[in-house]
Amino acid sequence: MNQNTDFIPFARPCLGVEEEEAVIQVLRSGWLTTGGVTKSFEEEFARFCGSKFALAVNSATAGLHLSLEALGVGPDDWVITTPYTFTSTAAVVKHLGANPLFVDIEKESFNISVQRIEEALHKHGGSKRIRGILPVHVAGHPCRMDHIMSLAEERGLFLVEDAAHAFPSRSSWGFIGTLGTLGVYSFYATKTITTGEGGMVVTNKEELARRISLMRLHGIDREIWNRYTSPTASWQYSVVEPGFKYNLTDLASAIGRAQLRKADRFLEKRKAIARIYTQHFQDRSYLTIPPEADGHAWHLYLLRIVPHKLRITRDEYIEKLREKGIGTSVHFIPLHLHPYWKRTYGFEPEDFPEALKKYREVISLPIYPSLTESHIERIIQAVLQIGDAHYKQ
Repeated sequence: MNQNTDFIPFARPCLGVEEEEAVIQVLRSGWLTTGGVTKSFEEEFARFCGSKFALAVNSATAGLHLSLEALGVGPDDWVITTPYTFTSTAAVVKHLGANPLFVDIEKESFNISVQRIEEALHKHGGSKRIRGILPVHVAGHPCRMDHIMSLAEERGLFLVEDAAHAFPSRSSWGFIGTLGTLGVYSFYATKTITTGEGGMVVTNKEELARRISLMRLHGIDREIWNRYTSPTASWQYSVVEPGFKYNLTDLASAIGRAQLRKADRFLEKRKAIARIYTQHFQDRSYLTIPPEADGHAWHLYLLRIVPHKLRITRDEYIEKLREKGIGTSVHFIPLHLHPYWKRTYGFEPEDFPEALKKYREVISLPIYPSLTESHIERIIQAVLQIGDAHYKQ
C-alpha cells in the first residue's frame, strides 16, 4: 500500500518526544507507580479546569465508581442516566447495588433529554428513591447543563458529569465536567488526551475529594507512595475502609502531563477537521451532520445517514468505507440493546426510540490531530463516493 491507499485508523494517539522524554525520566527515577509525578499531574489538571480538587485514577470507569461511592449511592437507589453511552456509565451504578433509570436522548443531539428527565422525575419520584443525575456529554457535545443543574438543585439531587468525551470543553456555563457535584474525564487511548489507560475526577467539595482519595487505594488512611524511597517516611499505615485499587501510575501521569500541555492545540485541530467535514457533507441530502454547540470538544464526529435516501444500510456503508481503507466506529450501541441490560430490566428496542434511531444511522469518522490533509481528503471522498453511488434518485 502507498500513502494514498494505506488504512486510516479510526483513532490514533498523538504522541511526541515530550511524552517519550517524560516517560524516560520516570523510568530513570527509580519509582514507577503513583508518586510525585501523579501529584503534579493532579495539581496541573485542577488549575487547567479551575477545580479545587483533581484526583487521578486508572480509568474513567474507576472515577465514576468512586464518585458514586463517595456520594453514598447504594441498594434501592436510582440514578437517572442515558442508554446512549458506554456500559461503564451504568455498570458502576449496579456495582453499588443501585439501579440506573434510563431516559431517552433528545432529537437535537446524542445527549440525554431534559424533557425526559423531567418526565422520569414526575413519574417515578414518588415510587423510586432517585438520588441523582448522571449526564453524558456524548462526542464532546455539552448537555443542556443549565436546565439539568436547575433540575438537580430543585430536587436536591447530586449531579455527576460523565465528561469522558468532553475535554477540554469551555461553555458559557463554565468548564464542562466542573459544573456538577463531581465530574469524570477519560484518558483512554482513543480520547482527546491520553495516558493509555486513566482518568481524572474533579470536584470543589473537600469531603468528597478526601473520600475518593481514601477509596482509590485500598482504603489506606494516608499517602504511602514514598514509604519505600524516603529515609523519613514511615512503614506504618492503617486500612480504615475496604477500598479499591484505582490509582494512576507515575508512568501514565508523565504522559498525561505532556498531553495536557497540548490539549488546546489538539482541540483546535479537531475543530478544524470538523469544520472541513461539515462543509463537504452538509449539502448531501442523504447525510445528517452533527450539531454544533458552544464548547464542543469534538472528540467524535458523528455523521448520520438518512436511510430512506440510500440503497444501502449503515452497516453496508461502514463496510464500503473499510474497503476504501477508512476506519470507522459506531457510538453507541444503546445499552438497552445489550443482553445484560435487556435481560435485567426487560427492555425492548423501541423503549428508547430516539436512541435506537440514531444508533441505526450513525457512523463515527476519524477526527484526531495527526490526520493529514491527504487523510482528510481521502475520508471525505470515500464518504461522498459511496453515498453518491447509492443515492436514491
